Amino acid sequence: MTHNSKPTMNETKTRKIVALIENDWGSRSHIYTLLLMAVTVTGIYFCYLLAEPFIPALAWALALAIIFTPLHRWLLTKIKYPNLAATVCVLVAALIVVVPATFVAERIISEAARGAESFKIMLDSGEWRRSFEGNTLIAPIGNWIERQFDLPGIVDTATSWLTNAAATFVQGSVLQMIGLVLTFYILFYFLRDRGEILASLRSLSPLSEADMNRMFDGVNDTVHATLYGTLAVAVVQGTLGGLMFWWLDLPTPLLWGIVMALLAVVPVLGAFIIWIPAAIFLVLIGSGGQALLLTVWGAFVVGGIDNLLYPILVGRRLKMHTVLAFVSLVGGLIVFGASGLILGPVIFTITRLLLEIWSSHNSAEKENGKAE
Repeated sequence: MTHNSKPTMNETKTRKIVALIENDWGSRSHIYTLLLMAVTVTGIYFCYLLAEPFIPALAWALALAIIFTPLHRWLLTKIKYPNLAATVCVLVAALIVVVPATFVAERIISEAARGAESFKIMLDSGEWRRSFEGNTLIAPIGNWIERQFDLPGIVDTATSWLTNAAATFVQGSVLQMIGLVLTFYILFYFLRDRGEILASLRSLSPLSEADMNRMFDGVNDTVHATLYGTLAVAVVQGTLGGLMFWWLDLPTPLLWGIVMALLAVVPVLGAFIIWIPAAIFLVLIGSGGQALLLTVWGAFVVGGIDNLLYPILVGRRLKMHTVLAFVSLVGGLIVFGASGLILGPVIFTITRLLLEIWSSHNSAEKENGKAE
């Protein structure tokens, strides 16, 4: 015997009450959900604390993994063993990155100390004063500089600072070596397990597969634009500037080349902050021809290489306004140190894409609401 009768009024009220209880924030299911969320957030926070010392290694490993992924994919077609392919790729990355960086770091410390010592000798011997006195137009400038600044004291302070910096560099070399080892250790797993890592991120993310692909593409483009477009162009500018300093026999060309490269990394700033004072210095000591050559080289070659190489290396990959690029790079350096060159732009890119995804979803919901 079947019953097709409608539920009674009491049954309807009972169901409503049960539904209200289930939707109440004090219900057992909601309490369980809140506890699970609290424990999860706490676990994520402590995981962050555990990972915080390794953030620089993780950031540079991520950047290197993105850059060397094409090489790793090619190696996989030649070497059928994933572990061996990843190991070969890591060794190639280490040779390309570590050897030049180690050489430059050692040379820049020694050259800076030697340059400060040569400045001290020039001041003590009075050579700089004779250079000014030989030209009646700039002699008053030399006298004013000597009255306003304690040049020997400034050079002594700079020499002492550079000596201490060299000692600190040697003392910190062990920690730097550990950081390098960690970077390439993590890089090995980023390369070998790239597919599994990306699949895990997709499974954990509430975003759709299309949105996640968009996110991965955005991070990939940002890292390429930062390393190839920003760092590579800065290295070329610093090299060209340093070569001209060397050609003109200016002191410590390697040091000033490195400084020009570092300044060229930051948007708005650039190598001109170094070569313009150098050109003025050449004018003051009576080397007008060399000053003109340095000015032309700095303005058209060093400055123009940015306009030539950046569009070729980056194209439209880095879709970021100049102000945002400046904030992301400088803010990243302040917050994260050297790894902020990668983390700053990546964080900005991810945040921008999330806002765009959120905006597109809201627009779609509004359109659906209007249609209904």
